[in-house]
Amino acid sequence: MTAIAALSFDLDDTLWELGQVIHHAEQALQDYLQRHHPMLAARFGIAELADLRRQVAEGHPQIAHDMTALRLQTLRHAAKLSGEPESLAQAAFDVFLDARNRVRVFPETRPVLQQLQGRWPLLAITNGNADIQRIGLSDLFRHSISPAEAGAAKPDPAMFALACERAGVSPDRLVHVGDDPMTDVTGAVRFGMRAVWINRDGSDWPAHLPPVPHQRIRSLRELPALLSD
Repeated sequence: MTAIAALSFDLDDTLWELGQVIHHAEQALQDYLQRHHPMLAARFGIAELADLRRQVAEGHPQIAHDMTALRLQTLRHAAKLSGEPESLAQAAFDVFLDARNRVRVFPETRPVLQQLQGRWPLLAITNGNADIQRIGLSDLFRHSISPAEAGAAKPDPAMFALACERAGVSPDRLVHVGDDPMTDVTGAVRFGMRAVWINRDGSDWPAHLPPVPHQRIRSLRELPALLSD
């Protein structure tokens, strides 16, 4: 087996739990809109903005992979439909983004990454708009890769190709760790990388996906030993 030269990590639901973070961020955005742009807030609640975001993604496929661009365009469109200035979008999005990056990393995240950092360069690969600098993990990663940079989102090979380019390694020497069977595991394996599925609840492999070779762990704590085998 080819020696490991670098590790890449998904962020959301791999290094922290995402669900409540997004809920709080969307509520913070809604509270801001109610205070500062009541006409928009009256027409577009959280659910209505989500529906509009899906419509915007369908109408603007060139930005559908980029959650920052997509949310900004959605806010501009919502403002226009509500008779509010489209210029409100950036300030409103900043409120969302600030709350979106107020995550609580899993207790094992920093200790395990610190341990691994001493052996291999680490890369962050995310489909979202988490900011490792705001979150306080930037000291652990050599590079952070977003869909905006790659021009696509996982499982598109462009994301993994950029990771290999940044790390300066061939795909077979980069191990990707993530929670999503499709975007993380299947995407990485199809690109020629090795994949570790972090499967905290012990789920079976999804029946709708073809099985691909991978290793699985229930916690990041298991990763150092797994990589040493």
